Amino acid sequence: MFFEVNDEVREMRQAIRRFVEKELPAWAEEVDRTGSFPAELMQLMAAQGLLGMRLPPEYGGMGASLAQYCMVQEELSRCHPMFTILMSSTGGLSPMAIAQFGTDAQKRRYLPPLTRGESRTSFALTEPGTGSDAAAIRTRAERHGDGWVLNGQKQFISNADVADVVLVLAVTDKNLGARGGISAFLVDRGTPGMTVTRVDRTMGSAAWTLSEITFEDCRISSDALLGEVGQGFFIASSALTEGRMSVASTCLGAAERLLEMAAEYAKTRKTFGAPLADRQAIQWMLADSATELAAARALVQQTLASDLSGKAARARASMCKLYCSETAGRVADRTVQIHGATGVIAGFPVERFYRDLRLFRVGEGSSEMQRLVIARDLLAD
Repeated sequence: MFFEVNDEVREMRQAIRRFVEKELPAWAEEVDRTGSFPAELMQLMAAQGLLGMRLPPEYGGMGASLAQYCMVQEELSRCHPMFTILMSSTGGLSPMAIAQFGTDAQKRRYLPPLTRGESRTSFALTEPGTGSDAAAIRTRAERHGDGWVLNGQKQFISNADVADVVLVLAVTDKNLGARGGISAFLVDRGTPGMTVTRVDRTMGSAAWTLSEITFEDCRISSDALLGEVGQGFFIASSALTEGRMSVASTCLGAAERLLEMAAEYAKTRKTFGAPLADRQAIQWMLADSATELAAARALVQQTLASDLSGKAARARASMCKLYCSETAGRVADRTVQIHGATGVIAGFPVERFYRDLRLFRVGEGSSEMQRLVIARDLLAD
């Protein structure tokens, strides 16, 4: 099909595409209709090894590489970008943080249910008034006996209303701030003092919710600490680098499917006695989209083939997230334009893709934040 990062990715892609095209279109309609991921869908994806696929085999995962994971995100998003949200909640930010920094007891407790499709996670970093400024969070964790007490509020937390465990970033030493003063905690659903106080629906699929979480004297045991005290900002930064590659791949797959849809429609839709494909204005939209997607794919593949560790890697991941999400937005806009009235009717695939993809220029760090990360790397001593 095209250049792949490595042989393992090449071997997996065709099998994943067959599964997606055969099994998932009907489920995409169900997800849109109900605004949720049915248990049967989770079991189907678990049986294919797609839930928790990056987690270690001893906990039920495949131990897949980041390149393999991102390829699967691409293929899933060709059908519906929301499938990648489900996949991330079982094998993305929080699950990988547990796998990398958790104790043996934490791994045994939290990871196997994720790979079986019995559990989901959420990642609670953003707060009211802080936005992308992670170092300015105010939710605090104070020692109490042999445990901790959480107080504060989180906002715009993806799917926290359905998560079974939430990874919470909280201040443990305000004097140290991001340099050792933030820690990570695993808080189970139903823990007294943790309340989902509001659930917001986005302009995209109803299956992607953003929740407000309030902590009021929320008592958690000492074994809820993930990693070491003061390691929270490092844990978050490590997780976000991979998360941005996941978003980039999701946008890439969805945009490539949109380009296919645009080309197919242009060849069959006739105006004034000739196909749209004969119109230079349409040809140029298709050409621009194909060229930008080729550049986006090259950037993602080059990044996945390199060492994704350290500050320089965070900048490269930000480039991928920035360019792929904005490219997908342009491709989606052109595809709607090519489809004309059909492209703006609610319920049609083109309209749904357009709304869903718009979210990715904000989520996982806005385009403006990605530019800031990139610029800081360029200007560093």
